[in-house]
This record gives sequence, C-alpha cells and structure tokens, in this order.
Amino acid sequence: MSIIPRCEYPRPQFCREKWLCLNGCWEFEIDFGDSGLERGLLTRPLNAKITVPFCPESKLSGIGNTDFMPAVWYRRTVTVPADWKTGRVLLHFQAVDYDATVWINGREVYRHRGGFTPFTVDLRSGVEAGTELIIVLRARDDARFSPQPLGKQSREYANQACLYTRTTGVWQTVWMEPVPAESYLHRPRLTPDVAAGLIRLVQPISRNCPGWKLRAVLADAGGALATAITRADLDLSPTVDLPIPADRRRLWSIADPHLYDLTIELLNPQNEVVDTARSYAGLRSVSLDGHRLLLNGKPIFQRLVLDQGYYPDGILTAPTDAALKADIALSQAAGFNGARLHQKVFEERFLYHADQMGYLCWGEFADWGAAGFGPAQDHHRHSITYAGQWLEALQRDYSHPSIIGWCPLNETHQPIGDRISGLDDVTRALFLATRAMDPTRPVLDTSGYSHRVYEADVYDSHDYGDNADFWKSFAGFKLRHQAAATFTPFVNGATDARPASIAYRSQPYFVSEFGGIGFNLKEVTQDKTAVESASAWGYGQIPATEAEFLKRFAALCDVLLDNPRMFGYCYTQLTDVFQEQNGIFTFDRRPKVALEKIRDIQERMAAFEVDSGARST
Repeated sequence: MSIIPRCEYPRPQFCREKWLCLNGCWEFEIDFGDSGLERGLLTRPLNAKITVPFCPESKLSGIGNTDFMPAVWYRRTVTVPADWKTGRVLLHFQAVDYDATVWINGREVYRHRGGFTPFTVDLRSGVEAGTELIIVLRARDDARFSPQPLGKQSREYANQACLYTRTTGVWQTVWMEPVPAESYLHRPRLTPDVAAGLIRLVQPISRNCPGWKLRAVLADAGGALATAITRADLDLSPTVDLPIPADRRRLWSIADPHLYDLTIELLNPQNEVVDTARSYAGLRSVSLDGHRLLLNGKPIFQRLVLDQGYYPDGILTAPTDAALKADIALSQAAGFNGARLHQKVFEERFLYHADQMGYLCWGEFADWGAAGFGPAQDHHRHSITYAGQWLEALQRDYSHPSIIGWCPLNETHQPIGDRISGLDDVTRALFLATRAMDPTRPVLDTSGYSHRVYEADVYDSHDYGDNADFWKSFAGFKLRHQAAATFTPFVNGATDARPASIAYRSQPYFVSEFGGIGFNLKEVTQDKTAVESASAWGYGQIPATEAEFLKRFAALCDVLLDNPRMFGYCYTQLTDVFQEQNGIFTFDRRPKVALEKIRDIQERMAAFEVDSGARST
C-alpha cells in the first residue's frame, strides 16, 4: 500500500499514462506578517513539515492550527523522472486557498487567485529527465480584511452557526505530468446529443502544427463504437462527432449510469501518436417542458440532499478517495438520488464517483464571503474575481454527466427598492456567463432569496418553516407549497419574505433547502435544549425521539412529493458539520436514525412522476 496520501489520479476524466503525485511531506512555514518574501523564505529551508494535500488547519496535515494564517509557504525538491523524455512538464495544483504564487528554482512562474479551482504551470521546454526542480508556493488567505469567495469558512476566529473552520493553502492534490514539447492536448469538452445518438468532442490543443491530426475512438465493453479523424492544424479546438449505433445506445440514468470509454490521440504527419489521453462520457439529456425539468425526456423527481463536503479530520479535503464514494453511498442508502454540492466546488473525484453511481448533482460556487466590506452591497465588489473563478469551475466540470444544473450564487440580498443594484448586475453577468459556457444545462440565477434574472431556467426557495409549534408551522409550510403556481419566495418561514425577488413565472420549481431539523438523540434525551446550546445548532423545535424526527421528516417530504408542479427538493443536510447538528448522519458519518425508514419515506412515487410512471429511469 502506498504511503502517499490521496494518491489516486486527480483528473479522472482526462487521464495520461505518466504522472507523478507530489502529495506527502513538504516543508512548511506560517508567515503571520506576510513578510516572508522580504525575510528570505523563498531561498531558505522552511521551519516545519506538512502533509499535502491537507490544509494546515486539519489534523491530517500534522499542523492543526485553526488560528488565522495570513500567508503560508510550501517548499519541495522534485526530480523529473528518468523516463520522461518529452522535455515539457505540467505542474498542477488542484486547489490552493486563496492567492497563490509559484516559484521554480527561484524564478516566479505563476500566480492564481481562487481557492476552489485548479491551475496549471507549464514549465515549457528544456525540463529534461533528471532535472531537479525546487518548487516554492506562497498562499495568501486573510478574508478578514478583503472580500473573497469563502463558502462556509468562518471570518471570525471561532466557528459559529453555519460557518466553519477555515481552509488555508493547499487542500487538493499537487502533481506533475510530461507532455510533448511542440503541441499537446488540453482538457476535452464532451457534449451528449441524445436526439442524434452521439457524443460531440471539442478538443482544445496547445498549438496548431501543419499536417497534424486528431483521432478519437468511442468504445464500450463490446469494443469500438465510433472512430473519427480530423485535421488538428486549422482550429485551436478541433471538433468531431462520435455516433453510437442504435443497438448499443444506453442512456446514462440513475438506474443505469452507463459510461462510454473515449481515447483521444494527437497524430503527427507520419501518423505517429504524439499525445494521448483517456476519458469517458455519458449519453443523457436535460430538458425543460413548461414547469417540468426532464432527464432523458422523462420527469424524474429529484430527491436531493444538501452536501457541504466537510470532514472532521480533513476539513474541506476528504481523508481518502473511498470517503468521497462512501458519502454518495450513504446518501443513496437514505433514499436520496442526488445532492446540491453546497458552497463548495467539490473535488473532481467526487464527480467521477457520481458519474459512476448515477448520482444527480447541482454544481454551485462558494460565493459567500464578500458581504460586509462597505456600502457596496454583498458580492458585487468582487464580481470580476467571482466570474473568473466560476468560469474555471464550469470549464473543469462541464463534461460530467452527473451534473444536471448550475447555480453560481446562494442566498443573495438585493436591497429592496426600484433601482437596479450592483448585485443585480453581478447576478445577471454570472447567469449569462454560465449560459454561454454551457447551453446544455438549466441555470438557477441564485438559490433562495432574491431572484433577479427573468430568463432564469428554474426557480426555487429556501424554507425552514418549522419553528416552535410544529403543527402550526407545518400548516403554513403546506399552504406555501401545495400549488407552487403563485407564491412569494419564502425564506426561513412566512415572516422572512423577500419582495426584492421577481415574480415566479411557472418555471420548473423546487424547494432547494428545507428541514434542517436539529437532532442529536444522545444530547436531546438528556436535555431538550442541547441542540440550541452554544456547542450545537440546528433549525426548529428539537425532536425528543427518533419517531418524532421521522414524523416531521415525512410530513415535510409528503407536501413536496404530493405536489405535481414540484420537480424536486433538497433536504438540509447529509451530515452534521461541526456545531451544525442537523444531518441525517453525524459528522463522522454514523446514521442518527434507521436509514430504511428515511428511504421508505422518500421512495414512493412523487406526483411529478405519475404521468410517465418512470420513477426508476
């Protein structure tokens, strides 16, 4: 067994044979004054060790410092493997929070801003086998004094309510791979076309070379299905269609998450393979029909759960690849068929497992963190940064069939009035950017609160209406969501409406956050106020027993399952996260209630699905 942590291939939808994982022990130093460059940290050994890819706040990193760290430094010496003969090396950082600068052998080679998306340093020609590289990384990350996308990371010293321990510096895999010096393949863009029965490949390349060609082979377990060859010297992104014979077409679905294998090759004029990569694709469609959102042309009720992707020992980083897969399995065991990947751009390995397991995902940006910095309201002071980082996430994840919708913003607060705000401009810009990057999936302008884009493909609300008197508030919840034809978008109950939202226009609609029932049976049976204590937090009146919890869960789900105009829901949440104790599972992934009972409540056919009878498709 390897002793290198998280040593699985980090980019599973675009794989080359040769690569080198750089996770493991790095030199490390906290730079409390952000003065390390002046103090010579670039050129001297650092004073501590850290285990990459785990952030220094985490136990798994070996550091475990949860105080503010305005800047941190990493250093490692790497030798280019002897069998890398191509003379060009790509150095990849899958995620560094937040503002990264990279030096190689003392020379600055790259800067990147954004804590949730990958970046690649092209070391150019002349990096021969056996070359020694001294890699130094500085990561600046002090969200107390400037707006930046944080997701659920706390800007205060301690965790509070639904804000959690911060992540600083490297928190995903660092790795290298060799590529041809003259021209090489970039990440492919794969679009399924169910109507035509084909996969469309758009293949960016680094440089056009006269006489070079692109070859792609689509295959399944029975062998090759389609082969396409086109010129690679005319366009920076050659395009080919790969038709699938009718008798071998299998749609990717929840019940049958079938994936086709894809081999992509770059050929020189002598028909020699210069660069090659493996990928995969799923043939599936997402479409809209009035108030219905359809998967492969059929209404499938989306029984989603809010997944925030935190771990007790790794914070934002899963301790193992198996833990990512296990979280999906836990969700499915409880009867959910998908998730809102909430306030985090998840590790790509998670999407790989979702693709394989038939798990529906809504991709979301970690946009929280820009409010409270002066009179400019909320996110728009940092709108350019937001747009760039969100587009990087879309570019990374476009080809994953498990993603069925996008949401760039969450719970935005437009000021109430008759003037267009800066946040309106940001919301519309991110919506249009998402549409331009991906016209194949529905886009939600913002989840919950202030919808401001008239052309938004879907509409949602967040409703945690479950306060004090359960039956009274449940009656209100039922009234608000029994028709979904005309309503005010509610947030945390009827008293918190946001009239700044534009009116609902009969788009496909879902309650994308509800429930959040604070429940920790061990604490509750001893003290029924424990979940509302300083050490724990959740929504609503605290159930004293498992039976009471299940009764409430069923009552809320039934309202939404019985609504023929509701295409889905998203229950808050999959696991507890630190002090927020409203998960189906504890933070260490132990079920709080019998999973078969949670599953039975959800698995009956929803009114939305009755017309087609296609519950399992």
